[in-house]
Amino acid sequence: MTQRLEALAAEIVRLQGELDREIEQRRKALGWSLKGRFTAFEQGLVAEQRKLRTGLASYLRRSSAGAILTAPLIYSMIVPLILIDLWTSLYQAVCFRAYGIVRVRRSDFIALDRGGLAYLNGIEALNCLYCSYGNGVIAYVREVSSRTEQYWCPIKHAVRISAPHDRYRAFLEYGDAEGYRSRLDAFRAALRDDSGQDPGEPSAPGVTMAPASVSSRISGEPGAP
Repeated sequence: MTQRLEALAAEIVRLQGELDREIEQRRKALGWSLKGRFTAFEQGLVAEQRKLRTGLASYLRRSSAGAILTAPLIYSMIVPLILIDLWTSLYQAVCFRAYGIVRVRRSDFIALDRGGLAYLNGIEALNCLYCSYGNGVIAYVREVSSRTEQYWCPIKHAVRISAPHDRYRAFLEYGDAEGYRSRLDAFRAALRDDSGQDPGEPSAPGVTMAPASVSSRISGEPGAP
């Protein structure tokens, strides 16, 4: 990376640390803490939260006809989500092992912890579980895909793309033929130890490419690693 890119990467790492501290302060203000992947609420807080739960009958009465009619279509997405989850797990189990690429830990991306919140009724809890699984699967697949791209084509696009994955910023510039031929092996080697560093160039001290799971930390959700 250039000196400017290294400085920006270092600033990103610094801001992530600052964000983590702010998230922790917010957790304390809301009366809960995170221990591993389990949440713990202050004594009596769960009972207070349960008082804010909306009953199912009242919840359904407030729902629009459109929300009720589209619910089956929304929930039907669980089928392709499960299929892509299973297929992606099979894909990396076979292909990543064959090429020596470190496999993605699925548990880093899928957290089903929000369904147990006391202030959610049954439908809201189901919706939270559904969204957690769906978005977790997409994030999991994205990380598997990004490692695949780094192995086969670590080249930036000529046009600007929206919200590229975290590995993308270290990819080679579009049109850098010499860099591609000389550094492709280094990009592949980095995947074998999953260092995430910009291969073949020095990086700022302590700076590595942020893993995709950083997005869950930024959200501040319970259960984020």
